[in-house]
Amino acid sequence: MTPPVEAAVDRAFREEWGQVVATLIRWTGDWDLAEECAQDAFALALRTWRRDGVPRRPGAWLTTAARNRAVDLLRREATGAAKLREVAGVLRIEDAAGGDEPGVPDDRLRLIFTCCHPALALEARVALTLRTLAGLGTTEIARAFLVGEQAMAKRLARAKQKIRHAGIPYRVPPAHLLPERLPAVLAVLYLLFNEGYSATAGADLVRHDLADEAIRLARVLVRLMPDEPEAAGLLALMLLHHARRAARLDEAGDLVVLEDQERGLWDAGQIAEGVALLDGTLRRGRPGPYQVQAAIAACHATAARPEDTDWAQIAVLYARLSRLVPSPVVELNRAVAVGMAYGPAAGLALVDALRETGALAGYHLLPAARADLLRRLGRTAEAADAYREAAGLAATDAERRYLARRLAALG
Repeated sequence: MTPPVEAAVDRAFREEWGQVVATLIRWTGDWDLAEECAQDAFALALRTWRRDGVPRRPGAWLTTAARNRAVDLLRREATGAAKLREVAGVLRIEDAAGGDEPGVPDDRLRLIFTCCHPALALEARVALTLRTLAGLGTTEIARAFLVGEQAMAKRLARAKQKIRHAGIPYRVPPAHLLPERLPAVLAVLYLLFNEGYSATAGADLVRHDLADEAIRLARVLVRLMPDEPEAAGLLALMLLHHARRAARLDEAGDLVVLEDQERGLWDAGQIAEGVALLDGTLRRGRPGPYQVQAAIAACHATAARPEDTDWAQIAVLYARLSRLVPSPVVELNRAVAVGMAYGPAAGLALVDALRETGALAGYHLLPAARADLLRRLGRTAEAADAYREAAGLAATDAERRYLARRLAALG
């Protein structure tokens, strides 16, 4: 069992990392310094909290410790004097104004918009925000993008250099510039939510803190841009997925697939909110990828029983999504829906065609989907091989245990 102080520091990292780093970036303008000082603050917390106990407001304690560390480091540098004067000026302005800029809810949203400046490549914008805001490691982000860890590390370094050399300001842009950054901001929030909904690595399949933070920021974005249907569509999508959180894992922490989930555990309030939000935004007549995905999630969330799921409609929606955002992952999901609507042989044909392209090599859900279709066709030996392949590629303990159970069930 994790000792109480270590558990408190770990929880604080999950809940407070993004706010601490975002605040330090605003104070210092130095991304690497902000991350370094935040790391030092958490290391100090581990030592100090053992002696003094966990503070009542861990986030405030960590922010103060990180700021003090930044001041110490800047004092040691010959070039730090001017930066210290800037930091002091920022703090005086904040004290006089009561803390935050009018109309901008918190530093994390400013951070997202800074990372999503059009001077940066789209993937760099998303990756940098996940690294800085969510504290995700390079390995986790590389998995989310299906690229190598070394390539992702170089991409992150280049993005930070670009922000520093181009003098990109740390602020939410004026209203007329918001739309050009919206696609990247939405992508950031969605990947942040996905990392919480289904972690790419580690012992925990679900990280509710990240999912909750993504939903909170999406609500802020909808208030900031109320006429953007894709912002509302993304929020609806998150709510419809997150409504199932209580049923996704059993008491042992093992994965429970959608068809086996206890639907009475689903959050009916979040489902109703998500459906109402989706209906309202679809009436605008400007459907986009997030609205289509939300419509797919609504098909699942509103089915009283697994057999009531309208798989044919889901297959049609995935086909439309594929036209909007061509992606091998979308094609895999469409293949699964086709297999459920029209029989496993139809789905397997699509999966095998996708497999031959090599586009999803190393992606564990491809052999996992293929294994399930083969099992339903009675081809158990081939299904067993596919389950073993998927288990070898899965990155979380919960997914590996689930695949091991499916393999054992084949006998």
